[in-house]
Amino acid sequence: MNKTGTLYLLPVGMGNNDPERIIPFFNLSVIKELKHLVTENGKTARAFLKKAVPGIILQEINYYELNNFTKPSELLNMLDILLSGSDVGLMSEAGCPGIADPGAELVLLAHNNNVKVAPLVGPSSILLTIMASGLNGQNFTFNGYLPKDKHERFKKIKELEKLCFSKQQTQYFIETPYRNEQLINELLTTLSPITKLVIASSITTPEEFICTKFISEWKKTKLSNMDKKPCMFGIGS
Repeated sequence: MNKTGTLYLLPVGMGNNDPERIIPFFNLSVIKELKHLVTENGKTARAFLKKAVPGIILQEINYYELNNFTKPSELLNMLDILLSGSDVGLMSEAGCPGIADPGAELVLLAHNNNVKVAPLVGPSSILLTIMASGLNGQNFTFNGYLPKDKHERFKKIKELEKLCFSKQQTQYFIETPYRNEQLINELLTTLSPITKLVIASSITTPEEFICTKFISEWKKTKLSNMDKKPCMFGIGS
């Protein structure tokens, strides 16, 4: 039986930072040997590689995009590369692949075909926020994006808050950056004054901001330019 390749899950940076500060040396050594990279966005991936691995010859790497527009036949082509014995690297747009990311489809396909999946250590905005929040780190849920409809979003926020208190379960979620300030305002007007809220933005960058306060305290806090920053939010009891 021919030996299959390995699917390496390669974390990348999450903003304007020094890759050597947040990406382990072993990851970079793996990247140097790869000739096939699956990326969410080819342009972003090449910019990261150029910064993280000086001297890398970008033209020698084959790039394949995996995002919401990828067809099933293209996924099978990526799998064929692994089945032929070649290693493949999977990179997210930012942070860790497979978490709030379309890369999970290829990972599952690899498992279903007995291809080794090797996750490498690296930055995750979700895990770093949980670590730094001071909220319950033993019982939590990541909910992705909240509903866009204002009425449905209000109902969802109240539902998540109820879970915080009834199950002692921290609830995390994200929003598209240009709607961050709108979401923050809705959280401050919807949640109870005794509910805790963590706001984490631009994690691992020089502009990093992570703070947890009661809603009553957040109402006295002035925040600015949040619509331009990638943010994670979490609420807890």
